[in-house]
Amino acid sequence: MGIFNKGQERLENEDRSAEVSAAPKKEKKKKRNLKKWLRELKSELKKVVWPTKSQVVNNTWVVLVCIVVVGIALWIFDYVAGNIIQLLINVVS
Repeated sequence: MGIFNKGQERLENEDRSAEVSAAPKKEKKKKRNLKKWLRELKSELKKVVWPTKSQVVNNTWVVLVCIVVVGIALWIFDYVAGNIIQLLINVVS
């Protein structure tokens, strides 16, 4: 029984040492991957064509007008649908 326990301990110690030696490698790989990702991110951001101030203002107005138009359309639909439902309720009762 003692022989088997020593063998098992040796295997467990080898597993632990493999885990310990693999940990720094994983950390280095993560750091390399992060550095590579940040380098690529910087490169991609240089390629972006940012809008001018006038384009941003124009697009903002377009969005605001669209919001108002859709809001009014929904309000009208709600009003009409509510009146139709109220009419049906009055007819049935």
